[in-house]
Amino acid sequence: MGRRRKGGKGAHLRGVVVVDKPKGPTSHDVVSSLRKRLDTGRVGHAGTLDPMATGVLVVAVGEGTKLVPYLTAADKRYAATLSIGTATDSLDAEGDVTGEGPLLTATLDDVRAVAASMVGVIRQRVPKVSAVRVDGERLHAKARRGDDFEAPEREVELRSVSVLEVAPDRVRFELEASKGFYVRSFGRDLAERLGTVGHLSELRRLASGAFTVAEAVVPEAVAPEALLDPATAAAKVMPTVEVGAEAAADLRMGRRVEAGEVLEGPAALVHAGALVTIAEQREGGWQVLRGFTSEAGTGA
Repeated sequence: MGRRRKGGKGAHLRGVVVVDKPKGPTSHDVVSSLRKRLDTGRVGHAGTLDPMATGVLVVAVGEGTKLVPYLTAADKRYAATLSIGTATDSLDAEGDVTGEGPLLTATLDDVRAVAASMVGVIRQRVPKVSAVRVDGERLHAKARRGDDFEAPEREVELRSVSVLEVAPDRVRFELEASKGFYVRSFGRDLAERLGTVGHLSELRRLASGAFTVAEAVVPEAVAPEALLDPATAAAKVMPTVEVGAEAAADLRMGRRVEAGEVLEGPAALVHAGALVTIAEQREGGWQVLRGFTSEAGTGA
């Protein structure tokens, strides 16, 4: 999430926009530029992209930032190129070279078989150059100091992987994975299983949950009218339930309201086109998780 700055002509804006992040800036840089562009302090993002990476960066504005925890939980889809023969400390082209290995002699079918064996729930060691915190400090800070440490492992899931091209010096692939999955780590591990080393030279996020690169706009094209209103954005990631005026008023006061159909997990409760609350069912009633103001739309 981005830092907040009060005031600004865009302080009334609320919603979500899918940005096609360019290569070079950090996710924080993109958020900062949009904060200035929209003249509002309440801007955050759902799922960091490395500076080298491009593609889908879901950005939330105003009350849309309340949706970020639900937007980040979605699976991600990527396209990447693994350069063979050179390892780097960051596991991508931005890092310093740390080792060399042989080029590939494996066939496309060979690489597909190895990649397919990695599908499923796995323990993945995160990159040393990453924003993961250990003992209150981000790993990239430890790496910059030259500290000797082992990065932690996390349980993640590789849903699917498709190897598109194999050459002696590269492997091109697409994959879909759970939250917290590092494509850089996958590239390192795939190269290792192929008997060599490698690093990512290209990485593009094609989708984050229901938000795809086909609907993304470049940062320079982001304007108030590009924002999806909170109700529309929430409907992309969770069930939507229409409630009446009386129930909406009670929910906005934080009161429990009797639930109708049985649903598991969070749901978006909507009245007259406006998102009232994110809630979940507990003991037959709706329990408010996050409340929203009564104005509908983006406020553009």
